[in-house]
Amino acid sequence: MALLIKNGEVITADSRFHADIFAEGETITRIGKNLVVHPDAEVIDATGKLVFPGFIDPHVHIYLPFMSTFAKDTHETGSIAALIGGTTTYVEMCCPNRNEDALEGYHLWKSKAEGHSACDYTFHMSVTKYIGETEKHLREIVADGITSFKIFLAYQNFFGVEDREMYQTMTLAKKLGVIVTAHCENAELVGKLQQRLLAEGKTGPEWHEPSRPESVEAEGTGRFATFLENTGAAGYVVHLSCEPALKAAMAAKSRGVRLWIESVIPHFLLDKTYAERNGVEGMKHVMSPPLRDKRNQKALWNALATGFIDTVGTDHCPFDTAQKLMGNDAFTNIPNGIPAIEDRVNLLYTYGVKRGPLDLHRFVEAASTKAAKIFGLFPRKGTIAVGCDADMVVYDPHAKGVITAAKQHVNNDYNGFEGMEIDGRPTEVTVRGKVQVREGKFVGERGRGQLLKREPTHF
Repeated sequence: MALLIKNGEVITADSRFHADIFAEGETITRIGKNLVVHPDAEVIDATGKLVFPGFIDPHVHIYLPFMSTFAKDTHETGSIAALIGGTTTYVEMCCPNRNEDALEGYHLWKSKAEGHSACDYTFHMSVTKYIGETEKHLREIVADGITSFKIFLAYQNFFGVEDREMYQTMTLAKKLGVIVTAHCENAELVGKLQQRLLAEGKTGPEWHEPSRPESVEAEGTGRFATFLENTGAAGYVVHLSCEPALKAAMAAKSRGVRLWIESVIPHFLLDKTYAERNGVEGMKHVMSPPLRDKRNQKALWNALATGFIDTVGTDHCPFDTAQKLMGNDAFTNIPNGIPAIEDRVNLLYTYGVKRGPLDLHRFVEAASTKAAKIFGLFPRKGTIAVGCDADMVVYDPHAKGVITAAKQHVNNDYNGFEGMEIDGRPTEVTVRGKVQVREGKFVGERGRGQLLKREPTHF
């Protein structure tokens, strides 16, 4: 298998140049102008287009049992949607709950993806309890190439950990050289606020945000950082949504805590008025942390442009309309999540680069390179250089479109970004030298994706 991408403008996190790129097998072997290659090589003419490294989504849910139902995507549908949107690698949250065995859960999540994903993938391993065999199980999982843990400071009695368990998880992570990612809220306080609101007859989706307000996320972020500071572990805040939580994370960074920050595309573009719509239209936009007051978006964009926010993911979690209606009588029963794996790159390019504060290098860094570096995938992933995996996105910056559920590839019957314009889209997408998307359509090999084994980083 040989592939030549010619005449494109190559954009990485730190460089920009016109060149041809040649891949043999699964890796990039030559970069230069007017490359002469074997006539049997497959050729993509990228004249007038940008060539990016394959994008990495650091936070997705594909297989997810949650609130008495299951997320709608399979690894086939989710990965095809990801590829059409320019994402060539995703990091899935492996989330057995407190009543399940961690090691069995890990093998279950692996089995759901293996042979089904069309793009490469790896996992964050959730630690939802810390009992006698937990350390043994986590050591086995790390030995298998998974070098990031996930804890929830939310979803009490289901996914959530107690402070004692958070300390134990971080202490082990420090020993093993792995990073701890965290959903930062306060499970006890959220539970009390939910009970109070429901008792007052406040049951609609508009009350989801007041039940887990900005102050609760800020407290959780600060508490997570305090535990990192006192264990010496490295941490990563997932889906940070608001300015108070951002300030808590930045304060921790400023005093030397090893902490990275992720925000997700819904929080940059959608606000709490979407969840305040009547009935199921509001329910469609319930996620946690919730969509916030619009004033937070300026702070998020500024922090992203300056590098204080490190990465942009999705927290992709597709539940369809019928599932959202499970919360018709109480917002606490609405399955949380907004699907976004297909739209993240186009939305970030449109509203970050073309219409916003990002330059192209910060765009590539936030959507690909930084995640690769944080999670032990760089330089195999996240850049374009000789020796890297030949994961590339040929991108037409002149394409125009409108996001709509009618044309999406995720297995979901609505789109939370319905009607939003996009300026640009991927035309061709490769995974380890194999063209998986051509002219915006999936033409590739189902099940091609590999589980990526990573080494402990020892930050």
